[in-house]
Amino acid sequence: MAEDYVLELEHIRKEYPGVVALKDVTLQLRRGEILGLIGENGAGKSTLIKCCSGAVIPTSGKIKINGKEFDRMSPQLAAENGIAIIYQEFNNVGELSAAENMFLGRPILKKNGIVIDRKAMEAEAAKAFEQLEIKINPAELVKNLSVGYQQMVEIAKAIQQNAQVLIMDEPSAPLTTKEVESMFKVVELLKSRGVSIIYISHRLEEIFRLSDRVEVIRDGEYVDTLITDKDPATIPNQVDELIKLMVGREMTQKYPPRKPCVRDEVVLELDHVYGNGDEDISFKVHAGEVLGLGGLVGAGRTEIAQVIFGSKPKDSGRIIFMGQEINPKAPRAAIDYGIALLPEDRKRHGALLTNSIKNNISMPIYERISKATVIDSKTEKTTAERYREDIQIKCPSIHQLVRNLSGGNQQKVILAKWLAANSKLIIFDEPTRGIDVGAKYEIYKLINDLVEDGVAVLMISSEMEELMGMSDRIIVLAEKKMMGELQKDEFNSDTIMTYASGMIPEHKKEAV
Repeated sequence: MAEDYVLELEHIRKEYPGVVALKDVTLQLRRGEILGLIGENGAGKSTLIKCCSGAVIPTSGKIKINGKEFDRMSPQLAAENGIAIIYQEFNNVGELSAAENMFLGRPILKKNGIVIDRKAMEAEAAKAFEQLEIKINPAELVKNLSVGYQQMVEIAKAIQQNAQVLIMDEPSAPLTTKEVESMFKVVELLKSRGVSIIYISHRLEEIFRLSDRVEVIRDGEYVDTLITDKDPATIPNQVDELIKLMVGREMTQKYPPRKPCVRDEVVLELDHVYGNGDEDISFKVHAGEVLGLGGLVGAGRTEIAQVIFGSKPKDSGRIIFMGQEINPKAPRAAIDYGIALLPEDRKRHGALLTNSIKNNISMPIYERISKATVIDSKTEKTTAERYREDIQIKCPSIHQLVRNLSGGNQQKVILAKWLAANSKLIIFDEPTRGIDVGAKYEIYKLINDLVEDGVAVLMISSEMEELMGMSDRIIVLAEKKMMGELQKDEFNSDTIMTYASGMIPEHKKEAV
């Protein structure tokens, strides 16, 4: 008996000028299953799912939906055949209601065929939300919803359009822990109702929790498909096997070794600082040190980074940098001092996606490499080529647009521009969010190289393992105040979480 496949991709190939994004990828999705799709950044996952939606036309290969064969797909054809994709960047319009977003481009009209029937749309949206067992007011503006609920609006839109195949691209990346759990419940509910799901994630623990099978692609080629065994005893071995398949090599450790390199020199000192004046925070970052900044969402970690970088005003306290008190009132001033920030949202705030790698790397140093307002193009090119080679940015050339790079390589471009600017303090805000395990290791190695050269690093991370694996010390914030400081030999996830929850661990109370 033939397998009941709802979606089949056969020998998909996609070529761009100078680049082969997909070489020979085959994928089969059974009805009512969750298929995990994993691979390093740049492996071709995004290109593959865009072939399913019609956003990208394959150079060759076949697409079958419910046994019907297509040479190519279009967005309209994909929707008509029950395929829906939820991308990392949502397609919602913030100024419209949840219901209006669900019916965007296909509004329900009143009997006269002219006036939009908002009440009817809200009623249909309410039904969709009820099916997903989520509580959202259909009349609420999307901009007022949490990120988790905005994602639910996207899912409800797909279900309302009778999607048979739902493709989810890194759906947990922007969500809080609580929102991730809610999303998991919805995904499992959809599966129970016969919806087939392709689930793309760099978080392997999610893959094991949700998927029935997992397909691995590497460098644009199909590698293997494994059945997911949810037995906790076998998961560690499966994780090792998947990582080896993804990166093409064994990774014996997640965090590269780093020799002790913390120096006595204090690069940055915060003295009773906080951006809104409600609380104060005091700590020091030394040359050659990775100081981890831990805490839950809303603890104030990113706000502290913004105060140091001059993108958020400082209302109280002092910032002392390289022994001198400073008060950067704009990022340009912070950059001139030697302070750099790799923001959490690298696509919106970290890089100019529509510009080339060369332009991005040169951005903070144009004044230095220009004479009489004329850019020294030779120096600009030499600088870009140097950092492309030094930190191994994978690209056809320095003229490649940053938007066409993988997430890991986009992060490298942002780091390269700060290296070109000779930064003495680099703030990493969620440095590996949305980056695969192989690229993570490369970023960690780059951080190690920085501190070994005497650069000070302030690293904000919501991943407990990463925070403990990379930091020399950890400062924990809760509700915009400093709760505790841990030395390397004191690192413990329970202690960190207790501090992050706004409490003092029992074994620390005597010292307070």
